[in-house]
Amino acid sequence: MFYIAGSRVPVWKITMTVNMNELTDLLDMLREQNFSFLEENGSRVETIVCQTAFSQNAMLYSLSILYVFIFIIGLTANTLVVWVNIRSSRERHETHLYILNLAIADLCVVATLPISISSLLQHGHWSFGDALCKITHLIFTVNLFSSIFFLTCMSVDRYLSVARCGDSPGHNKRRWIRQVICVGIWVLALLAALPDTYFLQAVKSTHSDITVCKSMYPAEKLYEWTVGVQLSFIVLGFAVPFPVIAVFYVLLARVISSSSDQERSASRRLVFTYIVVFLVCWLPYHGTLLLDTLALVNALPLSCALENTLYVALHVTQCLSLLHCCVNPVVYNFINRNYRYDLMKAFIFKYSTKSGLAKLIDVTRASETEYSAVESQGPL
Repeated sequence: MFYIAGSRVPVWKITMTVNMNELTDLLDMLREQNFSFLEENGSRVETIVCQTAFSQNAMLYSLSILYVFIFIIGLTANTLVVWVNIRSSRERHETHLYILNLAIADLCVVATLPISISSLLQHGHWSFGDALCKITHLIFTVNLFSSIFFLTCMSVDRYLSVARCGDSPGHNKRRWIRQVICVGIWVLALLAALPDTYFLQAVKSTHSDITVCKSMYPAEKLYEWTVGVQLSFIVLGFAVPFPVIAVFYVLLARVISSSSDQERSASRRLVFTYIVVFLVCWLPYHGTLLLDTLALVNALPLSCALENTLYVALHVTQCLSLLHCCVNPVVYNFINRNYRYDLMKAFIFKYSTKSGLAKLIDVTRASETEYSAVESQGPL
């Protein structure tokens, strides 16, 4: 569940009696303004309206600046990764198929950010129509899930590459298996993104002149849908992937640690870097989303101060989670010596055959850190 920053209005406790039509209009207004519902009995509603204790304009502009940074760095780095992987013959490192798909997924995520930035700068106003509301969210969510799923599959693949190197299938079969897995990941990500996308609409605010892109769940099942979608994001985006990534990379590190070779030690540090990067990028957002879900079902009563804190935390941690689009190219590619060699070759080799620079680069090329412990022992 990803949010566009809205606004909260002042705090006071109000109790009012309304008819059902008035109640429906009131609830629509409150949903758009992120109010907290405390009691609802058909004809009577008690709400707490929380006053903002922060500058919303400052938050919106700060988030916009950070999104611009993520867009520029993520677009440049992932485009470079895709280009180098397409140009290079990387049969010796077969997990590059996952890395290529990971870069494509991250590239598509950052490609949608200019639209989000535009909406943020207009204080949540959506000026792009109903169709683009659905399309942008679908592209963003599908590729976000895909990125997480590819990272998960890479952790399993790399461990099995070492643990089962003696009885692994042939090269063609391994490649076919990876291709099927990649297709399966894209299909699974699409299925995970469809429910929330289906209910998205660009609707006119009932109490202001802005249009918002938001999920319009069935009124009779509003809370069930909201909680269900948010829990699905938590489960598929973190609760399942992170334990898998952590367990298989820890197992891989144990296998690597059996060797005293210096590069194997470097590889061990690198696999723990993968775990830490995923944890740092995704735990704050999914932890905050879980708190928001508990608050929705009244399992976690919140004061106005905590409501405001949670509101800010949702948007800030969501923004920070997208830093993975900038970090993934670094930890999965630029640290890789063979990737740096391919990058230099792509830019330099065709201009350096006469100068001897190509020969110099080739001579100084060392065996690559990340794959020395994973791929050289026989891929899955």
